[in-house]
Amino acid sequence: MAKTWFITGSSRGFGRRFVEAALSRGDRVAATARDTAALADLVTAYGDAVLPITLDVTDRGAVLAAVERAHTHFGRLDVVVNNAGYALFGAVEELGEEQIRDQFETNFFGALWVTQAALPFLRAQGGGHIVQISSFGGVTTWPNMGGYHASKWALEGLTDTLAREVAGFGVKVTLVEPNNFATDAAGSSGVHARPLPAYDGVRAAVTAAFSGAPAGDPAAAGRALLEIVDAENPPQRVFFGASSLQAIAQVYAERLKTWEDWADVSALAEGSQR
Repeated sequence: MAKTWFITGSSRGFGRRFVEAALSRGDRVAATARDTAALADLVTAYGDAVLPITLDVTDRGAVLAAVERAHTHFGRLDVVVNNAGYALFGAVEELGEEQIRDQFETNFFGALWVTQAALPFLRAQGGGHIVQISSFGGVTTWPNMGGYHASKWALEGLTDTLAREVAGFGVKVTLVEPNNFATDAAGSSGVHARPLPAYDGVRAAVTAAFSGAPAGDPAAAGRALLEIVDAENPPQRVFFGASSLQAIAQVYAERLKTWEDWADVSALAEGSQR
């Protein structure tokens, strides 16, 4: 059966590819963006199957109105994709107060507002699927991206809790964690803190580490998302990027070893012995 989607950040990058993937197979999409002019060609191609909605996800009132409009227009919502977001680059010491607050307003609070707006409709109809576009950087970190990581780790914690709360209503929840893809995340859509010379070496090392790394195809990510939303038992977490699993296995192995190495101190902290 055709599905009805609500997708944020639809004008480019992953969001655009998700919209295209859904429409191309006959689904209906409420596609939101700050500037819906970028969606005009999709309206021409797919007509009433796509509903462009101008939306800034940091405006909670506007989010509530947009979700209600989409539900009224299509009669239901099956898949809600919180894709709107951007990357903030800068060492922790370099981050400005407004920059870090803006990062959370979009990457974390924007997803929260959409989730809260959609849940009453999903609960009432007895099901649906909320997809949070997190990041490989939502489970590990790199230097020079502390603000971005913090916003995605917050989203991961919120979503982990959400999944436990709404399972009884038939609502499915998935965290999609993309790795390196050919999007504009580090280009015009990214925000850069004012650099301090002390961190020039850190930035150079990160740039060198990522230089020449293969980048995934956002269009393929769109097709992969269809597999997830069509699954009878979709994953709560899924990596987008073949190299992610091997890399994260090493990260978790190191964390487990550290916890084990310091287990005596953990016991000491509660007044017991291991």
